[in-house]
Amino acid sequence: MESILSKKIIFFLYALIAMVYISGLFIPLMEYDSAQHATMAMRMYLQNDFVNLYRGFDDYLDKPHMHFWLAALSFKIFGVTQWAYRIPALLFTLLGAYSTYQLAKELYDSRAGHIASLIFLTSQAIILANHDVRTDAVLTGATIFATWQWVKYLNYNKLLYAVLGGLGVAVAFSTKGLLAIFFVGSPLLFYVLYSRKWAAVFNWKLLIGIAAFFIGTLPMLYAYYLQFDLHPEKVINGRSNISGVRFIFWDQSFNRMTATGFEKPNTDYFFFFHTMLWAFLPWAMIAYVAIFDRTRQFIKLRFRYREGMEFLTVGGFWFIMLVINMSKSKLPHYMNSMFPLLAILLAGYLVYLFDNSKEKMIKILMGIQYFVIGLGSVLAVILITQVFPLPKIYLLVVYILLLLFLIFVMFKKSEPVARIIIFSVVFSVFVNFSLNTQFYPNLLNYQAGSNMVKIINKEHIDKEKIYILDKHYSWSLNFYTQRETPSVSVNQLKSKKDIWLFVYGKNLKSLEKGGISWDKSFEVPYYRITMLTLEFLNPATRKGELKKAYLVHIN
Repeated sequence: MESILSKKIIFFLYALIAMVYISGLFIPLMEYDSAQHATMAMRMYLQNDFVNLYRGFDDYLDKPHMHFWLAALSFKIFGVTQWAYRIPALLFTLLGAYSTYQLAKELYDSRAGHIASLIFLTSQAIILANHDVRTDAVLTGATIFATWQWVKYLNYNKLLYAVLGGLGVAVAFSTKGLLAIFFVGSPLLFYVLYSRKWAAVFNWKLLIGIAAFFIGTLPMLYAYYLQFDLHPEKVINGRSNISGVRFIFWDQSFNRMTATGFEKPNTDYFFFFHTMLWAFLPWAMIAYVAIFDRTRQFIKLRFRYREGMEFLTVGGFWFIMLVINMSKSKLPHYMNSMFPLLAILLAGYLVYLFDNSKEKMIKILMGIQYFVIGLGSVLAVILITQVFPLPKIYLLVVYILLLLFLIFVMFKKSEPVARIIIFSVVFSVFVNFSLNTQFYPNLLNYQAGSNMVKIINKEHIDKEKIYILDKHYSWSLNFYTQRETPSVSVNQLKSKKDIWLFVYGKNLKSLEKGGISWDKSFEVPYYRITMLTLEFLNPATRKGELKKAYLVHIN
């Protein structure tokens, strides 16, 4: 078995990738979801209440508990910090990378294993999910771990693999709901259909694995039961008699498929196909080539079983994409859990091209990567040098060294498949290390809540006297003051004295109309930083895009 990447190169690439993930730990938390989820987990920790989920002061039903439990546990161990909130996501991403390696090794060989792991770790959406942390990193790591364990069970019929597979699905289900079962079950279905692993399916050990799943979900189900099923008087989205258990087993997924309760349905049935073009960068274009070529091969074979081929990733990809594109509620991160499968598919395809000396196709893939990475590098340099002030000199030196190394790999005469892999990994490291250390820190200067906390600390303002207006939450304000900021109405303000009110500029007029006066105020620029526009990114037009948030002293 001829090597594609040497052990030294593999270790070096993993070390470069580590730079990206470590640098992402220390970026301030972004609003809305990341800072909101961190605040919800912080409330669990501060109040030592691991049963009830609240969004601010309202009961929260939308997502189950696992992600919040893990973050709260991290706070207990490390304290309430932004990097502590991100630790569980990082650990599950590492679990995901290891599981991707092992599953690719099981389906192909160890060469494909390392390539798949490198592809997974350098995919744009996976890196993003480790600093803009929501539920997706835990979900992705748990689903691919469960898929790997179930494949091992199907291949070797050992009880341990069924139990671990069941527990893995339980963790994923306790993080996101039925979507987890769908992401694990769909590729496994096609694996069984293609490889004819029926003996393991009709076996008592499978029932033990299913039992392990249900046992693993009991803590989450019990918490939902205590918060909602025992309190039918609670009103959620205008409805009472809510069952948390029914919600997680049915209503959550059905509501997303039909967009019930969502402001605007998404009827773009190709949404995830074009979302993949940026979310799976820098691998997306060549992944599509691999998908279509592998699909063509299976059609040519009329889906007859052939040694050395697997239908888990190809069949899983098409079925998952069909279903999630039919859903009327769509967000880019919904497809994160499919990226380990795509990484394995692409890795296996690259090994196939290498072993069979498919020089023409390898040249096509190399040309695609040169175009994508060349264009991406130009855009990255513009972001680093034009959008915000130049970085500190030591960071600039690192960026230049990475860029020079990228150019060196591009022109170095070496084995073509190895060059595609190294070139793509180094590009991802260059882009994301510069984003983590220069672009995002500057961008977050326009997040109102976290920047107002800097003023609060500098002016020694009593945090216990700070309020928000009419539940206009600033999750970063809550997190960095380490408290649930109380909400007041304009009428309630009339009876309060010597307090500070955090208020967005658009709501300032309601204070004036209500006859509320203040004797001191601080202001910070404000922009919804997760909704970037060219006008904001352009320094010449940015000022016109900015709004303001205020901290006013009510006398």
